[in-house]
Amino acid sequence: MANPMLRTWLLWWRKWGKKDWAIAAVGFAAVLFTFTLLIESGTEDPSAIGNRPLDLPISADDPVELTLLRNAKDRGAFCLDGSLPGYHFEKGFGSGSNKWVIHIEGGGWCNTIESCSYRSRTALGSSKFMDRQVIFAGMLSRDPSQNPDFYNWNRIKIRYCDGASLAGHPESEFKNGTKLFFRGQLIWEAIMDELLSMGMAKAKQAFLTGCSAGGLATLIHCDDFRHLLPKYTTVKCLADAGFFLDEKDVGGHYTMRSFYQDVLLLQGVDKSLHKNCVSKTDPSQCLFPREIIKNTRTPIFLVHPGYDFWQIRNILVPDVSDPSGHWRKCRQGLQYCNSTQIEILQGFRTSLLNALDEFKQNKEGGYFINSCFIHCQTWFSPTWHSPSSPRINNKTIAESVGDWYFDRQEVKQIDCPYPCNPTCHNMDFAQH
Repeated sequence: MANPMLRTWLLWWRKWGKKDWAIAAVGFAAVLFTFTLLIESGTEDPSAIGNRPLDLPISADDPVELTLLRNAKDRGAFCLDGSLPGYHFEKGFGSGSNKWVIHIEGGGWCNTIESCSYRSRTALGSSKFMDRQVIFAGMLSRDPSQNPDFYNWNRIKIRYCDGASLAGHPESEFKNGTKLFFRGQLIWEAIMDELLSMGMAKAKQAFLTGCSAGGLATLIHCDDFRHLLPKYTTVKCLADAGFFLDEKDVGGHYTMRSFYQDVLLLQGVDKSLHKNCVSKTDPSQCLFPREIIKNTRTPIFLVHPGYDFWQIRNILVPDVSDPSGHWRKCRQGLQYCNSTQIEILQGFRTSLLNALDEFKQNKEGGYFINSCFIHCQTWFSPTWHSPSSPRINNKTIAESVGDWYFDRQEVKQIDCPYPCNPTCHNMDFAQH
């Protein structure tokens, strides 16, 4: 634990109550993985820098500034604490000048006044605490050796500060002095308006993506994104580790279902969900991706691990379901699991594949389901596209996504079960 920033994140994570921190800390878990890869993999290969094209204006490692939304105040689009939402934007160049890729940051959800209030004092609920500069990596990288298909596009990272996957509504705000703003839907609309005014309205190609809770936001808003752009624009969406399952935990309880019900009721999320679904079933069911994609017409690609560590640790084996600590070691890494636990994890993977049965028949859809114990994989260069990236049939995630987006070939890749894939980057929480 030599890295001081990693230590800070771990201390922050441990402050949460057992239920609230587990659900809301998804963004932290992804950041933890980022630091782990940086610590373990060392610096970027310097030879890659010398091979960049001559028209690349700045180095791939230059930080990208935070832009606070100019029209936010007039639109009433605020983070949980009332601060202005923001995004990071890097202008495209060359053949990518009229192409746009947007990535929505992940970071879990808050389901109570208490957890939203805590969140409002962090970067996941207030722009006051956001880093003013970030490094674009993975599918936002401007290095063609790391991001061969999208490196010169206009690239945007939307910061996540509403706690409800950009789907909260002000009608659900409490008027009892809590001073919390549930404005996720307004944030989405205001950011889209600003990007359209910056040139996205004339985009030739556009790609909406997101990680975890940002992946869920991508699925929620995918069709709306399509409708905002001209008919001639090629529009597609990608959810990375955003396919959350409605499964019983090892104690026999639907922990995630109960949590989503709380989020939906607290922030009025049902108003942003497909009306066709909400009119027919419990609205909280319509927040699960299995139901969302049934009603989505825009082409979708799913990047997802068969052993999503966040879902294993919070949906299958949340702390409350394991009071004796029988799963404590297994939750830290698959190599610590016994044969009975591995069998249960294989069943959880099977539940994921079963939930995708209908989507598998979608001719325009695509997916890359590997057998790794990991969470988000598209915004880290080591997992997106590098010599050591996870592969299925010798294709990286970046190559597979590019093949699908540009219709080079159909991409419907499902890995063999753990532990068959030696290219996986598997998390080991016991080491941290």
